[in-house]
Amino acid sequence: VQLQASGGGLVQAGGSLRLSCASSGRIFSIYGMGWFRQAPGKERELVAGINYSGGSTYYADSVKGRFIISRDNAKNTVYLQMNRLKPEDMAVYYCAAGRYGGLGYGGDEYDYWGQGTLVTVSS
Repeated sequence: VQLQASGGGLVQAGGSLRLSCASSGRIFSIYGMGWFRQAPGKERELVAGINYSGGSTYYADSVKGRFIISRDNAKNTVYLQMNRLKPEDMAVYYCAAGRYGGLGYGGDEYDYWGQGTLVTVSS
């Protein structure tokens, strides 16, 4: 499985971005998916997760109410809509896929990783 993340860029605080992560696998619909981020000098953290069907989602407290994770299994793609962005959201964002299919809360629950896309938020 190969994951290709895109959609990062420079945005002003308060703005929005939508990240996309496209999968090359034909069985994308069985994977749980997650978006992680890592800022310079900080540990990688889970931002949002979604189970294989899209019926269950998870959000870190820091993004709850601002970010929305969704997936389109017909397009083998997972999205992260990021609204009301803050400077502290600035990081490299990674998508990940887990064969378990459910919600994964730690990096070790994911089996495949995308290359990352940089989100820069100016104040």
